[in-house]
Amino acid sequence: MSQPSQFKFAPWILAVPLYLVLLLWLVYWFEVKFGFNFNKFGIFPRTFSGLKGVLFSPFIHGDIKHLYHNSAPLFVLLFSLLYFYKDIAWKVFIYGTLLTGLLTWIIARKSYHIGASGIIYLLFSFIFFSGVIRKNYRLIAVSLMVIFLYGSMVWYLLPVKESVSWEGHLSGFLVGLSFAIFYKNYGPQRFQYDWEKENYEPDEFDNLFEEREELLKKSTGEAKKDGF
Repeated sequence: MSQPSQFKFAPWILAVPLYLVLLLWLVYWFEVKFGFNFNKFGIFPRTFSGLKGVLFSPFIHGDIKHLYHNSAPLFVLLFSLLYFYKDIAWKVFIYGTLLTGLLTWIIARKSYHIGASGIIYLLFSFIFFSGVIRKNYRLIAVSLMVIFLYGSMVWYLLPVKESVSWEGHLSGFLVGLSFAIFYKNYGPQRFQYDWEKENYEPDEFDNLFEEREELLKKSTGEAKKDGF
């Protein structure tokens, strides 16, 4: 797909992250309204029953503060993924979410791990590293925007707070980095000028510059021989 069509807006690109965030709030409202606690549907490491959290944990949040802090970055990062990487966005989002949950299930502490923060770190990592790897000026700009807005999140890859699932954050970050490398040849690439291509043949306009360059080299060489 060419870059002009790759970076073309469509209503669904805005609708998907918006509806996903609304769904998270709807699940939380349902918990509060009817007195449910869905924490038991989170990821509980290294138990068969805890595997269900790989699917359900992103929709569950401990309190409104937890949900509020996840909503804005999830919306912004998912929108960025769908807009700038639409060719591979669904693969990154779906497979990445599942692998993030599975890796959390493998490495995490014996506790219920809930929330969409693992997905946020997945998206953050993929978008940042993809822009750097691809060397596309638009994607590099997106990488810089992401690191400017959410760069402080890297501190929560470490166990700095007991109640925070740093294992889920780390899992998402590693999966995002891995996907950025794996999919580096898919989707938008660095813009390549005609003169950079192997089969490029210079036209008459280019030949004028080449002839001028040869004349300059020749005159410079003659000047050196004359001692100037």
